[in-house]
Amino acid sequence: MSVGSLGAQLQGDTPERRDRRSLRRDPLEDVLEPRPALSASRPRAGDGLPDPPRQRLELASEISIVLARSAHGEVVSFAPFGNLHRDGILAVTQWPAPGVDAATARRADAAARAIAQALDYVGVLCVEFFVLRDGSLCANEMAPRPHNSAHCTIDAADVSQFDYQVRALAGLPLPAPRQHSPALMLNLLGDLWRDGAAPAWERVLALPGLHLHLYGKAQARAGRKMGHLSVTAPTPEAAAALAREAAAVLGMAPW
Repeated sequence: MSVGSLGAQLQGDTPERRDRRSLRRDPLEDVLEPRPALSASRPRAGDGLPDPPRQRLELASEISIVLARSAHGEVVSFAPFGNLHRDGILAVTQWPAPGVDAATARRADAAARAIAQALDYVGVLCVEFFVLRDGSLCANEMAPRPHNSAHCTIDAADVSQFDYQVRALAGLPLPAPRQHSPALMLNLLGDLWRDGAAPAWERVLALPGLHLHLYGKAQARAGRKMGHLSVTAPTPEAAAALAREAAAVLGMAPW
């Protein structure tokens, strides 16, 4: 379903809206490739409702585009973030995203901007994409807020996603972001608080380029995001090596 048709459905369709919509092109047609037809729905045993249509996608990687848009239509965006999920939870983000060529980055950025434009969105918006093995993109999720995958901008950019949220909502200028350091972010889940004891933060903070952010949550639970570590370094390879060292200290699974 396109952004335009979704909006019409939410607002209530009328003949006038249908006439106007028939004359308006979907802004995403230029930047997202059409996907093959999905498999037909089939009845689900027990409730008489059809299963949602499904299609197997050959994934190469997952990326996210985080942008900010003002009420006047001014848009700025970060370079793509490369994401790794475990059990449906973001585990690792690398910035810049590894293995993403310039053309793919431009298409993802253009698609995210088209979505923000179509929604007349104001504030920080994240659009997550699957990068498929054939090089095409599939938008899979959207978050209308600052996003976990861009938390590393606090430590690796001169303007963070949270700065942009305030600037966009307050009508302040949106200067283009500058990444001053390659970065890797590790999400810190409640699983790391073993037997109620906090992890050995002093050992982690002894490493260079480590930035610890804890969210002040009183109770640690498995799968609960308690904070994150951002690692900055002169090169992506150095950031990844430091992050793996920190992960080993914390007892986190390698990636």
